[in-house]
Amino acid sequence: MSGLLMTGTSSDAGKSALVTGLCRVAARRGIDVVPFKSQNMSNNSMVCPDGAEIGRAQYLQATAAGVVPEARMNPVLLKPGTDRRSFIVLMGSPAGELDAGEYATGRRRLAEAAFDAYADLAARHELVLCEGAGSPAEINLRSGDYVNMGLARRFTLPTVIIGDIDRGGVLACLYGTWALLEEADRALLRGYVINKFRGDASILDPGLDEIDRRTGMRDYGVLPWLPDVWIDGEDSLRVDRWARDEDPGRSALHVAVVRLPRISNATDVEALAAEPGVDVQVTDDPRVAERADLLVLPGSRAAVDDLAWLAGRGLGEVVVRRHAQGRPVLGICGGYEMLAERLDDGVESRSGLVPGLGLLPVRVLFDDDKTVRVATHDHRGTAVTGYEIHHGRCRIDGGEPFLDGVRSANTWGTMLHGCLENDDFRRALLSEVAALTGSGWSPDERADGYAQRRERMIETLADAITEHLDVDALLALAKESAR
Repeated sequence: MSGLLMTGTSSDAGKSALVTGLCRVAARRGIDVVPFKSQNMSNNSMVCPDGAEIGRAQYLQATAAGVVPEARMNPVLLKPGTDRRSFIVLMGSPAGELDAGEYATGRRRLAEAAFDAYADLAARHELVLCEGAGSPAEINLRSGDYVNMGLARRFTLPTVIIGDIDRGGVLACLYGTWALLEEADRALLRGYVINKFRGDASILDPGLDEIDRRTGMRDYGVLPWLPDVWIDGEDSLRVDRWARDEDPGRSALHVAVVRLPRISNATDVEALAAEPGVDVQVTDDPRVAERADLLVLPGSRAAVDDLAWLAGRGLGEVVVRRHAQGRPVLGICGGYEMLAERLDDGVESRSGLVPGLGLLPVRVLFDDDKTVRVATHDHRGTAVTGYEIHHGRCRIDGGEPFLDGVRSANTWGTMLHGCLENDDFRRALLSEVAALTGSGWSPDERADGYAQRRERMIETLADAITEHLDVDALLALAKESAR
């Protein structure tokens, strides 16, 4: 067995992307490779074929590696419910809560589960490519760490640091990360990768030579800025950075996605932004929500709290007004629950019975038992596949069936995450929106589908890694852990 840990100078430095690309590069070489991340803190998740819930990034990495996603690839998923409380998903299933005060000290059982999961993967596969979280320089959390240097120390994993040069100060970040670590942790740092560089990489050489001299680490390469690559975000930093296919000659369809404070599975609407001629804007501005052709209420980890926020921002009034005017609104999971007549929540917000926006003939009861499953529903003769992750149980009384939810006037609601990734369904829905709003937009039937674009993105990333990084040295480095 062999393993390699890719950690970063900060969140969003490119860890997920590098592991995704390396998984594909290794798979191309015939290596039996799997991804691993001890812990995610994210409300963006995915459901594996066996019903386990894991982070979106590890699901994508498994796709890049050509393996079936499973819970061991992301054994601990913390889903923030409030600023001080997270819901625990352990080995793919709900496992209680973690308060902020327990974060540094109350995670021993989570750490042991993560270590067991890594050991199991390493015993079954030739190579485990591990993704760290945040930065290993978060020394305030080092004592309970099991995702960065705690993982590396437990399994003697050679570790590579990824630095995001687009943020600026990358040399200071690399050196500062190295300098803050204790000697035993530093001993596992083998080198670094510079990510998101624009221009002539040779201008970095004097600085990189000095980093090498001062730290003993080596440079494994400089990855350029890749505008056609997007990776599912683990947090809100990536919510509004979808790749867009701009064509000034096309009529545009304008979609506004409400930026909820507790937004969950925001990646649902990524497929909209990948559709040619569809302009997606993530917003909390009532004016933008008012004038869009389609308004989307995405998932929420705390639907009742976000419903109150909608009212406070004036966005609730916008949604109600759009419904009365017959202007399209789509609610997905938590967004669907907000459109209901009432919500009875003793689980997420623990607020009890509260009125919803009253636009759909639905009553929602939150249940302790969580629904997590892959599901397929029919929409006008088309099979639409997605996944469900929710505590809410919806009782529908009237309206027109829509997937597993309901439609009333031009307001739609569904629990089915991932439904918009189905090309025929997405294009049919957007075509109906265009007809309802008088937009000149129509789907480009020659355009690649969502899955094709994702596959091309993975291939582009793997090609760039092969060209710009010392892949042979990185893969040889991983074998150190097997000695």
